[in-house]
Amino acid sequence: MPSAKSGAIAWLLPVGASHDPLDRQGLATMLSELIFRGAGSLDSRAQADAMDAIGLSRSSSTGMIYLRLAATCIGRDLGKALGLLTDIVRRPRFDDASIEPTRELALQSLAGLRDDPSHFAGTILTEHHNTIPYNRTGLGDESGLRSVTRDDIVNAWSTRVRPQSSILAVAGDADVETIEDQLEELLADWSGQNPEPTLAPNPKRGGTHHQTDDSSQVHIYAAHEAPAEGSPDAVLERLTLAVLSGGSSSRLFSEVREKRGLCYSVSASYSGDKHFGRVIAYVGTTPERAQQSLDVLSEQLALINTPEGKVTQEELDRAVIGLKSSLVFSGESTGARAMSLALDQHRIGRPRSLDELSKEIDKVSLDQLNAYLTRRKPEKMTLVTLGPAELVRPGGI
Repeated sequence: MPSAKSGAIAWLLPVGASHDPLDRQGLATMLSELIFRGAGSLDSRAQADAMDAIGLSRSSSTGMIYLRLAATCIGRDLGKALGLLTDIVRRPRFDDASIEPTRELALQSLAGLRDDPSHFAGTILTEHHNTIPYNRTGLGDESGLRSVTRDDIVNAWSTRVRPQSSILAVAGDADVETIEDQLEELLADWSGQNPEPTLAPNPKRGGTHHQTDDSSQVHIYAAHEAPAEGSPDAVLERLTLAVLSGGSSSRLFSEVREKRGLCYSVSASYSGDKHFGRVIAYVGTTPERAQQSLDVLSEQLALINTPEGKVTQEELDRAVIGLKSSLVFSGESTGARAMSLALDQHRIGRPRSLDELSKEIDKVSLDQLNAYLTRRKPEKMTLVTLGPAELVRPGGI
C-alpha cells in the first residue's frame, strides 16, 4: 500500500474454539490471553515493554478455527514486530503465575454474557444453527474453564500450532523480499500440519428456541443457510443483503422501523466461510411490538425472493455504492487489509485485491440479481427469541 506509513500483520493460528476438547471448552479463550503474557526470553512485563517500544498495537481474538493475532506498527519496525510475534508463536511461556489470572478473566467474561442480552441471544443462535463444532461461542463454559490445566495449554499449543495450517498476511508499508527473508530465517525449523475439525450437521438447526428474560426488551434472531465465500453466488447474496439492510433506505429499515415504528434496531447480514455461509437477521424491540416485528421481518425476508419483491435498479445502484464504499474504507486500514487477505486465503485459497472485489460487484446486472433471487430458497431457518414471552413463529420462515 504505497501511501501507507504503517505496516500490519495478521497471523491466523489453528488453535480456535472448535479444536477444544468437549470437557475443556474455553481453552482457546485462555490461549488468546496468555500469548501476551510472555514469550521466549521475555516475561510478561518485558514483552509488553518491547512491544510498546516500537509502538506495536496488538490484539488477539478467538475464532472457530483460528486464534487471530493482529499487530500494527510503523512500517520501518515491521521486522522487529515479526521477531516479537514469532516468539509468541514459537516460544510462548505460559508461566504458572499467569494461568489463574487468565482463567479468572475468562470466567468473568463468560459471567458477563448475560449482562448483554443481544450478544447472549446471538450466542444461542450460534449454538443452535452453526455446523458442529463451529457452533461454540468462543467463550467456553464454566466447567471447561475450571478444568483447564497448564499441561492442557502447553499441549494444545505445541500440537496444533503448525505452519502448514497457519496463515500469515502483511499489508501496508512493507518490503516483501525483506519480510520473506526474515521469515525464512525465523521459521526455518518449524514444521507440521494441524487439520481442520471434522464437521457434522447441527440437529437443532431450523428450529425455534426461546430464552425467557424478564426485561423491557426483546431480541429476535433468524438465520438461514447461504452460499460459501468461494461460490459464484456469494457476490449476489452480498448484494441481496445490501438491498435488505444496507442503510436507512434499505427494506428492513424502512418497513420494520420507519413506516411502522416497531423496533429500535433491525438489520441483516451475510457472511461466507470456506465450507458454508449464513444470513443473520436481527430485531431489537419491546415486548408489545415483538410479534409484529417478527411478522414483518419474516414478510420482508420472504418477499425479496418473489416476483412481487424483485429488486429495482435504484435499489441495486444503492447496494453497489454501499458495498464499494465499504471496500474503500476497509482499504484505508492496513490492519483491516491484512486480516482480509488472511481470511481470503482461508476461505477461497488465495488473496483478492480491492480492485478485483470492486469489479466483481460492478459486473452484476439487475437481471442477474433478480434471476438469482428466483432460485434463492433459504432453508432451515433457525429462530431465536429472548424476552419475557415466547413468540409465534410466522409461516414464512
